[in-house]
Amino acid sequence: MTSDDETAQLSPIEDLLDVLDLRPAGEARSTSVIDAPAGAPEMDLSERTLQLFTGRSQVTPQKRAFGGQVLAQSVIAGGRTVAAAGYAGRPIHSLHAYFIRPGDSAHPIEFGVENLRDGNSFSVRRVYAMQYGHTLLSATLSFQEPAEALDHQAAMPLVPNPDRVRTTPEELEGVEHPAAEHWRHRALDVRTVEGAVYLVPGRQHAASQHVWMKTLDALPDDPLLHAAVLAYASDYTLLESVLRRHGLVWADRRLRPASLDHAMWFHRPGRIDEWVLYEQESPSASGGRGLGMGRMYSLDGTLICSVAQEGMIRVKE
Repeated sequence: MTSDDETAQLSPIEDLLDVLDLRPAGEARSTSVIDAPAGAPEMDLSERTLQLFTGRSQVTPQKRAFGGQVLAQSVIAGGRTVAAAGYAGRPIHSLHAYFIRPGDSAHPIEFGVENLRDGNSFSVRRVYAMQYGHTLLSATLSFQEPAEALDHQAAMPLVPNPDRVRTTPEELEGVEHPAAEHWRHRALDVRTVEGAVYLVPGRQHAASQHVWMKTLDALPDDPLLHAAVLAYASDYTLLESVLRRHGLVWADRRLRPASLDHAMWFHRPGRIDEWVLYEQESPSASGGRGLGMGRMYSLDGTLICSVAQEGMIRVKE
């Protein structure tokens, strides 16, 4: 990890790569007591070992760690323990995470990885993101040995090419605000086909949208890194279909959004330093929560990932 002074000199993509370069921090053991059946002479003790890593956060205007960043760091932490166990050839195929509390972007985050199983074909890890002694995120990740089997996919939708869609800096031209400055200098080029909902509601109140995205610069040829950045990017805009459906924008001061959980399935290899189309829709919003579902396609139409996330979306007068 770099110092604060060094971080200020990094480009957006260098900053992201530094955030994902977690530092090994040894291991920890914890013992929990399991209630014994009535009449049993003693209690069983369950001991678990956690492989520890630490990483810094990207500074955000709200001073809260970006959820997608914590997801991406969890992918890196889990994947490194799979490689260390001798299964480096097993790419991630799914993750299921719960966001439990917000993180402080000014303080390092510790990641504890529990090895649940290394089988003949699958490796499963549980990752805890922790800060100030509290759990920020709990995620279960599964990695699979590559295999040949049945193969089909949904077709990629027909949308304008990314070079015909407005960039984020174009959408925010002339806007002076810390949040706008943050959006303009992200590590990914994000272009919403239907027009972004940073400041202006969508013309049509449809619960769907399409977003092109890719990193500003090329990434190393590391499948785990590309999967982590795909997870990072998957959290950017997935709940915007809920906002679009109800004529809301991110700049609305009444809005109180927060991610609650996140699931992701990695179907096929993909690169996030090449254009990815993120098809998004919201089938439901109720009870102060909104559900977003998405699919990520490479430029040639290959379905890379499927994503689902529920978020808290409250509008306070």
